[in-house]
Amino acid sequence: MGRTYRLAFVTIGQSPRIDMVPEMLAEIGSAVEAREYGVLDDASDADIAALHPTDGEASFASRLRDGREAVLSKAGIEERLSGLLSEIDRHGHDAIVLLCTGTQVAPLANTLLIESQRIVDATVEALAASCPRLGVMVPLARQVAEFPARHVFAGAPTVVAASPYAGDAMAERAAALADRDLIVMHCMGYTEAMRREVRAAVAAPVLLSRRIVAGAVRQLL
Repeated sequence: MGRTYRLAFVTIGQSPRIDMVPEMLAEIGSAVEAREYGVLDDASDADIAALHPTDGEASFASRLRDGREAVLSKAGIEERLSGLLSEIDRHGHDAIVLLCTGTQVAPLANTLLIESQRIVDATVEALAASCPRLGVMVPLARQVAEFPARHVFAGAPTVVAASPYAGDAMAERAAALADRDLIVMHCMGYTEAMRREVRAAVAAPVLLSRRIVAGAVRQLL
């Protein structure tokens, strides 16, 4: 009988991520004991409101436990995330999967940290070498302007906003990327169903961040 791996899944919003983790576990396929943690698990509505980014401040979008979208300060969330990761690092997991494609953190003392941003960006950069007209989908309109400062890809990617949490029409938003050679849905909140919707609307291949990360995890187990 094969080994069961202990994985921690960490969201910058609230756990459990019923919209994400089950889909990723199906993609991973191995015997996994999954534990979920959220940066905002114990946060009140007032706490979350206080984390809303100011004008010009880098931002994140995430999902709350009740399905609402939260727009969050990158700096404020990363401060909380650092403390949470340090705590989880003592729990004896085989690996920690960070469910955010917008942040990079320092290595942990005891546990392998799987950083979604590094995995997704490295994959996109490799594929974009032969697909120079890159299209990118992000959750928030404000992130369209933020993206070039946070992710370095060759050329000048075309970036459009479509929220996976607010009911935005994916195919409609993807129409602006119809001339691209490659499209990446650059948020872990986008689902496989959303990817299929976009893929049906454009000619280019469409990368889904959570599938890229789940594939990397699968290779490690």
